[in-house]
Amino acid sequence: MQPMTDRVAGILLHPTSLPGPWGAGDFGPSAEVFLDWAARAGFGLWQVLPLHPSAAGNSPYSCLSAFALDPSLIALERLVTDGLLDEGDLPSTGDNTDACDFAAVRALKAPLLEEAWRRHRENPQTSLVAEIQAFDESPSRRLWLEDWSLFAALKGHHGGAPWWSWKASLRDRRDEELEAARTALAEDIGRHRFLQFLAFKHWRALRQAARDRGIEILGDVPIYVAHDSAEVWSQPHLFELDAVGRPLAVAGVPPDYFAEDGQLWGNPLFRWSVMAEDGYNWWVERLRANLELADWVRLDHFRAFADYWRIPGGAQSARDGEWVDGPGKALFDAFAAELGTPLPLIAEDLGDLSEAARGLRREVELPCMRVLHFAFEDAQSEHATFRLPPETLLYTGTHDNDTTVGWFDGLDDAVKEKVLAFVGAESASRIHRHLIRLAMTSVARWAVVPMQDVLGLGSAARMNTPGVAEGNWRWRLQSLPSLEDADWLRRLVEVSGRLAQPE
Repeated sequence: MQPMTDRVAGILLHPTSLPGPWGAGDFGPSAEVFLDWAARAGFGLWQVLPLHPSAAGNSPYSCLSAFALDPSLIALERLVTDGLLDEGDLPSTGDNTDACDFAAVRALKAPLLEEAWRRHRENPQTSLVAEIQAFDESPSRRLWLEDWSLFAALKGHHGGAPWWSWKASLRDRRDEELEAARTALAEDIGRHRFLQFLAFKHWRALRQAARDRGIEILGDVPIYVAHDSAEVWSQPHLFELDAVGRPLAVAGVPPDYFAEDGQLWGNPLFRWSVMAEDGYNWWVERLRANLELADWVRLDHFRAFADYWRIPGGAQSARDGEWVDGPGKALFDAFAAELGTPLPLIAEDLGDLSEAARGLRREVELPCMRVLHFAFEDAQSEHATFRLPPETLLYTGTHDNDTTVGWFDGLDDAVKEKVLAFVGAESASRIHRHLIRLAMTSVARWAVVPMQDVLGLGSAARMNTPGVAEGNWRWRLQSLPSLEDADWLRRLVEVSGRLAQPE
């Protein structure tokens, strides 16, 4: 399914931000109600953040796995439909909190997911058995499902402790110790495999619901994975680690617009020279897996494919780093050889880019990203609507920006006057709508709006503040926007030539 127009309107909303009774949004009924609203508004694209299980801090960009889906996104209501739970098993009352409570969600869902596993194990349904077998035997699972299930079972067995703190024989993956663990933890391993089946099943159903409404999915690939992840534990030779699993070097960025001390992310860096030896197979399979989840994929921190900031392990500041060459075009040649061309990829090329990064994006012919909040910083801004190349994904703001209302409130008076003059507004009373209109009427092929800007929310609704460790990723809808909002958007989407319909 492809939109009948080359111009697309998109909405940015992570599933955890959806309303619902379980403490955070998921792949359940509220997501389909949202899709109904989005279709009424004329949107042809739904952008989500990474859907993988998050590590400490709940950031979707620091993942316990680059392949597994987050089990907390499993829809309890769908488990009833699947015959794995009864309606009476669900909590009698739920709380549609105004901020995600991830710990509470995991605590609430864990026993219910355990019960679904128990019922399946004791009385397997024929239809589910066939589906699970097909899921397990799919070539796309071979690289990661066994390692993830064993890793997750061991992590649970160790009370959540990171893998490098396990006894050396497990930390170093000695064959005899792994076999013993597979035997001792067979029940937990089976449960984790089962939960992955459910998460993928529920996401596929939701993605089909989007397709039925003429909406494509834009997914997101974080360039790095967490140190405490299944991939780093199971394939340590692919990462810059010492003999006991400590990072020799970590990821981050130097001081920039977002953080004056830079950002010390702490993710272990790839050994790109080792990855090159087998044609970047790990990355090829990672991209293949993500293209099964989404119609388009955003490559986070695109600059690092050209050159990346390498910070010595143990450094206290992101200032203490150096630029090192990335894999460059060789990686994209591997993608093309294995996955074909053209690939539906978007380059996240925001921030301070080197000429090498700019050149790489042009050479591999990927669309770029631009943000209207940056369009008024100086007269030469490449984010200005009159300087955009057509193959652009244009945002009012992203998940890393303040909301449009919060951004405008923080500008000095001279810049505020410049913004109002540019959008042709007498006042800032609906500045969010003015910027949405500016995005939609631009030449950019994709115009994407965060849900917070649809609602005209202030800084309290910000999703993430880069460089700040606490309080991020928690914003959540209490209810969907009004039909008046949807109808206003649809008129704008239609007159700007972005109204998509299924073929």
